[in-house]
Amino acid sequence: MTYSPVLIVHIAGGLIAILAGFISLFARKGSPLHQKAGRVFAVAMLFMAAGGAYAALLKSQRLNVIAGFFTFYLVSTAWLTVLRKQAQSGRAEWILLLLGLATGVTSWTFGWQAADRGTAIGGFIFGSIAFLCVAGDARLLIRGGVSGVQRLVRHLWRMGFALFVATASFFIGTASDPVAKQFGLRARLFTKAVRETRLPLVPVLIVLIMTVYWLFRVRYARQFRKAEQ
Repeated sequence: MTYSPVLIVHIAGGLIAILAGFISLFARKGSPLHQKAGRVFAVAMLFMAAGGAYAALLKSQRLNVIAGFFTFYLVSTAWLTVLRKQAQSGRAEWILLLLGLATGVTSWTFGWQAADRGTAIGGFIFGSIAFLCVAGDARLLIRGGVSGVQRLVRHLWRMGFALFVATASFFIGTASDPVAKQFGLRARLFTKAVRETRLPLVPVLIVLIMTVYWLFRVRYARQFRKAEQ
Protein backbone atom coordinates (compact mmCIF):
# COMPACT_ATOMS: atom_id res chain seq x y z
CA MET A 1 0.00 0.00 0.00
CA THR A 2 1.31 3.46 -0.91
CA TYR A 3 0.66 6.43 1.34
CA SER A 4 0.11 10.04 0.42
CA PRO A 5 3.16 12.24 1.16
CA VAL A 6 0.82 14.67 2.91
CA LEU A 7 -0.39 11.96 5.27
CA ILE A 8 3.18 10.85 5.93
CA VAL A 9 4.08 14.42 6.89
CA HIS A 10 0.97 14.59 9.07
CA ILE A 11 1.60 11.38 10.99
CA ALA A 12 5.36 11.93 11.31
CA GLY A 13 4.77 15.44 12.61
CA GLY A 14 2.20 14.12 15.07
CA LEU A 15 4.47 11.41 16.47
CA ILE A 16 7.40 13.81 16.90
CA ALA A 17 5.11 16.46 18.38
CA ILE A 18 3.64 14.10 20.98
CA LEU A 19 7.09 12.89 22.07
CA ALA A 20 8.57 16.40 22.23
CA GLY A 21 5.40 17.72 23.84
CA PHE A 22 5.57 15.25 26.71
CA ILE A 23 9.25 16.06 27.28
CA SER A 24 8.44 19.76 27.33
CA LEU A 25 5.43 19.17 29.58
CA PHE A 26 7.47 17.44 32.27
CA ALA A 27 10.62 19.55 31.96
CA ARG A 28 11.12 22.54 34.23
CA LYS A 29 9.68 25.56 32.51
CA GLY A 30 12.37 27.85 31.11
CA SER A 31 15.07 25.18 31.30
CA PRO A 32 17.22 24.40 28.22
CA LEU A 33 15.48 21.03 27.86
CA HIS A 34 12.08 22.69 27.92
CA GLN A 35 13.10 25.27 25.33
CA LYS A 36 14.63 22.72 22.93
CA ALA A 37 11.75 20.27 23.24
CA GLY A 38 9.29 23.14 22.90
CA ARG A 39 10.82 24.29 19.63
CA VAL A 40 10.71 20.76 18.21
CA PHE A 41 7.12 20.40 19.40
CA ALA A 42 6.03 23.67 17.80
CA VAL A 43 7.61 22.96 14.41
CA ALA A 44 6.31 19.38 14.34
CA MET A 45 2.82 20.50 15.31
CA LEU A 46 2.74 23.10 12.55
CA PHE A 47 3.64 20.44 9.98
CA MET A 48 1.12 18.03 11.49
CA ALA A 49 -1.69 20.59 11.52
CA ALA A 50 -1.02 21.85 7.99
CA GLY A 51 -0.72 18.33 6.60
CA GLY A 52 -3.83 17.15 8.41
CA ALA A 53 -5.90 20.12 7.23
CA TYR A 54 -4.81 19.61 3.62
CA ALA A 55 -5.48 15.85 3.71
CA ALA A 56 -8.91 16.43 5.26
CA LEU A 57 -9.70 19.11 2.67
CA LEU A 58 -9.01 16.66 -0.15
CA LYS A 59 -11.44 14.21 1.48
CA SER A 60 -14.05 16.89 2.25
CA GLN A 61 -13.83 16.17 6.00
CA ARG A 62 -14.84 19.60 7.20
CA LEU A 63 -14.41 19.10 10.95
CA ASN A 64 -10.87 17.77 10.46
CA VAL A 65 -10.06 20.77 8.26
CA ILE A 66 -11.20 23.07 11.07
CA ALA A 67 -9.23 21.09 13.64
CA GLY A 68 -6.09 21.39 11.52
CA PHE A 69 -6.38 25.15 11.03
CA PHE A 70 -7.32 25.71 14.68
CA THR A 71 -4.34 23.68 15.92
CA PHE A 72 -2.04 25.60 13.57
CA TYR A 73 -3.45 28.85 14.97
CA LEU A 74 -3.05 27.75 18.60
CA VAL A 75 0.56 26.67 18.21
CA SER A 76 1.51 29.75 16.20
CA THR A 77 0.05 32.20 18.72
CA ALA A 78 1.50 30.29 21.68
CA TRP A 79 4.98 30.15 20.18
CA LEU A 80 4.87 33.78 19.07
CA THR A 81 3.98 34.79 22.63
CA VAL A 82 7.37 33.71 23.95
CA LEU A 83 9.30 34.71 20.84
CA ARG A 84 8.18 38.30 21.34
CA LYS A 85 9.65 40.47 24.03
CA GLN A 86 7.38 41.44 26.88
CA ALA A 87 4.66 43.97 25.99
CA GLN A 88 5.43 43.60 22.28
CA SER A 89 3.20 42.73 19.33
CA GLY A 90 3.31 43.06 15.58
CA ARG A 91 1.71 42.29 12.23
CA ALA A 92 1.84 38.52 12.73
CA GLU A 93 -0.57 38.78 15.66
CA TRP A 94 -3.12 40.55 13.45
CA ILE A 95 -2.81 37.88 10.76
CA LEU A 96 -3.25 35.08 13.29
CA LEU A 97 -6.22 36.88 14.84
CA LEU A 98 -7.91 36.88 11.43
CA LEU A 99 -7.09 33.17 11.03
CA GLY A 100 -8.62 32.43 14.42
CA LEU A 101 -11.69 34.52 13.62
CA ALA A 102 -12.15 32.79 10.28
CA THR A 103 -11.82 29.41 11.99
CA GLY A 104 -14.45 30.36 14.56
CA VAL A 105 -16.93 31.69 12.00
CA THR A 106 -16.45 28.67 9.75
CA SER A 107 -16.85 26.26 12.67
CA TRP A 108 -20.11 27.86 13.77
CA THR A 109 -21.36 27.92 10.18
CA PHE A 110 -20.68 24.20 9.79
CA GLY A 111 -22.31 23.63 13.15
CA TRP A 112 -25.54 25.34 12.08
CA GLN A 113 -25.55 23.48 8.77
CA ALA A 114 -25.14 20.14 10.57
CA ALA A 115 -27.67 20.87 13.31
CA ASP A 116 -30.43 18.93 11.59
CA ARG A 117 -28.15 15.89 11.29
CA GLY A 118 -27.15 15.85 14.95
CA THR A 119 -23.44 16.33 14.17
CA ALA A 120 -23.13 20.00 15.11
CA ILE A 121 -21.38 19.65 18.46
CA GLY A 122 -17.84 19.52 17.05
CA GLY A 123 -18.29 22.69 15.03
CA PHE A 124 -19.79 24.59 17.95
CA ILE A 125 -17.03 23.48 20.33
CA PHE A 126 -14.17 24.47 18.02
CA GLY A 127 -15.94 27.69 17.11
CA SER A 128 -16.56 28.71 20.72
CA ILE A 129 -12.97 28.04 21.77
CA ALA A 130 -11.70 29.89 18.69
CA PHE A 131 -13.79 32.95 19.56
CA LEU A 132 -12.44 32.93 23.13
CA CYS A 133 -8.90 32.77 21.77
CA VAL A 134 -9.60 35.62 19.36
CA ALA A 135 -10.94 37.70 22.24
CA GLY A 136 -7.63 37.12 24.01
CA ASP A 137 -5.75 38.15 20.87
CA ALA A 138 -7.77 41.35 20.57
CA ARG A 139 -7.04 42.18 24.20
CA LEU A 140 -3.32 41.58 23.60
CA LEU A 141 -3.28 43.87 20.55
CA ILE A 142 -5.22 46.63 22.30
CA ARG A 143 -2.70 46.56 25.14
CA GLY A 144 0.25 46.43 22.76
CA GLY A 145 1.42 43.03 23.94
CA VAL A 146 1.36 40.88 27.04
CA SER A 147 3.84 40.59 29.89
CA GLY A 148 4.41 39.03 33.26
CA VAL A 149 2.60 35.91 34.36
CA GLN A 150 -0.15 36.48 31.78
CA ARG A 151 2.44 35.98 29.05
CA LEU A 152 3.42 32.56 30.41
CA VAL A 153 -0.18 31.53 31.03
CA ARG A 154 -1.15 32.41 27.46
CA HIS A 155 1.76 30.37 26.13
CA LEU A 156 1.17 27.36 28.38
CA TRP A 157 -2.54 26.87 27.95
CA ARG A 158 -2.44 27.22 24.17
CA MET A 159 0.46 24.82 23.80
CA GLY A 160 -1.16 22.46 26.30
CA PHE A 161 -4.47 22.46 24.44
CA ALA A 162 -2.69 21.84 21.13
CA LEU A 163 -0.88 18.86 22.68
CA PHE A 164 -4.22 17.63 24.01
CA VAL A 165 -5.70 17.75 20.49
CA ALA A 166 -2.77 15.82 19.04
CA THR A 167 -2.70 13.23 21.84
CA ALA A 168 -6.46 12.69 21.81
CA SER A 169 -6.48 12.35 18.03
CA PHE A 170 -3.70 9.75 18.10
CA PHE A 171 -4.79 7.64 21.08
CA ILE A 172 -8.59 7.87 21.05
CA GLY A 173 -9.47 9.33 17.66
CA THR A 174 -12.37 7.79 15.78
CA ALA A 175 -12.05 5.43 12.88
CA SER A 176 -13.24 8.22 10.55
CA ASP A 177 -9.97 10.07 11.15
CA PRO A 178 -8.10 10.01 7.80
CA VAL A 179 -4.84 8.98 9.48
CA ALA A 180 -6.49 6.17 11.42
CA LYS A 181 -8.24 4.93 8.31
CA GLN A 182 -5.24 5.03 5.98
CA PHE A 183 -2.52 3.92 8.39
CA GLY A 184 -4.52 1.70 10.75
CA LEU A 185 -2.49 3.08 13.65
CA ARG A 186 -4.99 2.41 16.41
CA ALA A 187 -5.70 -1.08 15.16
CA ARG A 188 -1.98 -1.86 15.23
CA LEU A 189 -1.17 -0.15 18.50
CA PHE A 190 -4.13 -1.29 20.57
CA THR A 191 -6.03 -4.52 20.50
CA LYS A 192 -9.73 -4.53 21.31
CA ALA A 193 -8.93 -5.84 24.81
CA VAL A 194 -6.55 -2.93 25.45
CA ARG A 195 -9.06 -0.39 24.19
CA GLU A 196 -11.70 -1.80 26.51
CA THR A 197 -9.43 -1.16 29.51
CA ARG A 198 -9.46 2.55 28.64
CA LEU A 199 -5.65 2.65 28.89
CA PRO A 200 -5.38 4.78 25.72
CA LEU A 201 -7.12 7.50 27.73
CA VAL A 202 -4.19 7.71 30.16
CA PRO A 203 -1.84 9.84 27.97
CA VAL A 204 -4.71 12.23 27.22
CA LEU A 205 -5.53 12.62 30.92
CA ILE A 206 -1.83 13.15 31.70
CA VAL A 207 -1.73 16.07 29.26
CA LEU A 208 -4.78 17.65 30.89
CA ILE A 209 -3.51 17.14 34.44
CA MET A 210 0.00 18.41 33.73
CA THR A 211 -1.28 21.43 31.81
CA VAL A 212 -3.54 22.41 34.72
CA TYR A 213 -0.68 21.78 37.17
CA TRP A 214 1.72 24.06 35.32
CA LEU A 215 -0.92 26.74 34.84
CA PHE A 216 -1.56 26.88 38.58
CA ARG A 217 2.13 26.74 39.40
CA VAL A 218 3.05 29.50 36.95
CA ARG A 219 0.06 31.59 37.98
CA TYR A 220 0.76 31.48 41.70
CA ALA A 221 4.43 30.55 42.22
CA ARG A 222 6.64 33.47 43.23
CA GLN A 223 9.65 32.28 41.25
CA PHE A 224 7.79 32.66 37.97
CA ARG A 225 6.39 36.05 38.92
CA LYS A 226 9.89 37.28 39.78
CA ALA A 227 11.35 35.82 36.58
CA GLU A 228 8.86 37.75 34.47
CA GLN A 229 9.32 41.09 36.26
